Amino acid sequence: MAYDVFVVGGGPSGATAADELARAGKRVALLDRDGRIKPCGGAIPPRLIADFDIPDSQIVARIRTARMVSPSGRKVDIPIEGGFVGMVDREHFDEWLRRRAVKSGAQRLTGTFLRIERDSFHTFVIWRDKLTGEEQRSETKLVIGADGARSVVAKAEVPDGDKTPYVIAYHEIIKAPLEATGVDYDPTRCDVIYDGRISPDFYGWVFPHGPNCSVGMGTGVDGVDLKACTAALRVQSGLTDCETIRKEGAPIPLRPMDRWDNGRDVVLAGDAAGVVAPSSGEGIYYAFVGGQVAAKACLAVLKSGRATDLQLARKLFMKDHKTVFKVLRSMQDAYYRDDERRERFVSLCHDTDVQKLTFEAYMNKKLVSARPMAHLKIGVKNLAHLMRLVSPVWT
Repeated sequence: MAYDVFVVGGGPSGATAADELARAGKRVALLDRDGRIKPCGGAIPPRLIADFDIPDSQIVARIRTARMVSPSGRKVDIPIEGGFVGMVDREHFDEWLRRRAVKSGAQRLTGTFLRIERDSFHTFVIWRDKLTGEEQRSETKLVIGADGARSVVAKAEVPDGDKTPYVIAYHEIIKAPLEATGVDYDPTRCDVIYDGRISPDFYGWVFPHGPNCSVGMGTGVDGVDLKACTAALRVQSGLTDCETIRKEGAPIPLRPMDRWDNGRDVVLAGDAAGVVAPSSGEGIYYAFVGGQVAAKACLAVLKSGRATDLQLARKLFMKDHKTVFKVLRSMQDAYYRDDERRERFVSLCHDTDVQKLTFEAYMNKKLVSARPMAHLKIGVKNLAHLMRLVSPVWT
């Protein structure tokens, strides 16, 4: 069978792209390795739930509070007013997304991408079938590389596709503690731990997943023992005795790539394109959007016949999210470098304007400009902390 688009990678980005294209009536293949579960806190904002029709059955927890923990152990609880943050378990969520794409008309293939071959008139994806072990050759007009950070498609097809900086994320899915144990654990609260002993350059987390919980951390510093740091986080959080269900690790890209296509027949999406938000490390929402804009770019090429329309994917994404990524990158560079600055960052989170603007931006996926005086106040306080003109304040 010849395809219009061959999607490599069945995570949220690839599955979303395949679903969009199949619903548009295109012949779509969705190639997934099967069995891989990405380490992920699993948080999804209300906008994702609404924009991409995520049913309640996929939401394993509803978070009402975010707790920021400083290096000295100080805690700031931030209520999520007027809504909630949904939590998903990637083991089941990603599979549901793949099945939805199949219901829309995509053909699901299970195996491993090997390479792309071309002759004068055709493009072929060469992949290894997981069941038979044999190489398969699938003809296609276009290819979407949604095969994650360190993307094989990106490395082979897109300039500088192997040069995206990344952190390594690691987490352990554990059984959530029972109330009777007396552990300070709330199934409606996400804990974010800014502590150099847990992560020297990023953060650790304790995120509820209904009956389970994700405990993990990320770092871009070579030589850090991720398992030892996560064990320390479990001790710090009182979760050492909880049963461990599974352990996972993977690279997480730090910035969007400068180019997402090869100018001919390949476009990237999701982690392969580097679309994980700095500072927060949030990737699921941006993976969905990345898959959506990649699908739109492919539809444009299939209609116009112009390979240059593949550039639409990056243009559409950056138009909506470039400013947010810049602001978050500046915040990470300013506050994540050492524990003294992390202490100031968590102290700054006491500010009600910071809390409201942060979560309004998170929930709606855009910077809030309706309260200019609040922005000004935050800017002044931010500058005062960075210049050490004030001390961290705890209430």
